[in-house]
Amino acid sequence: MPHCPDCNSKRTVKNGHIHTGKQRYLCRNCGRQFVKNPTNKVIDTPTRELIDRLLLERIPMAGIARAVQVSEQWLQDYVNCKAAQTHRQVAVSPKKKGR
Repeated sequence: MPHCPDCNSKRTVKNGHIHTGKQRYLCRNCGRQFVKNPTNKVIDTPTRELIDRLLLERIPMAGIARAVQVSEQWLQDYVNCKAAQTHRQVAVSPKKKGR
């Protein structure tokens, strides 16, 4: 059995499979779930810029995810992160009193 990446414990057990069929493991010490030899896909800067331009065109997120070949969950997390970074303050001016 592989060692836990967090606590380096050998007390790991098999814990099912992930959606791609890879074996998932569970650490009995800290409770972390992990896979051996994970494949993390890093989204590069030009792809992120393309996604930003496509979002401004009001294309559905499912279509953007298919075209750019990213997961819909990653895209939703990216959009949420972008929305949290934007400054949201509306300039409100008082109404003029009419006659």
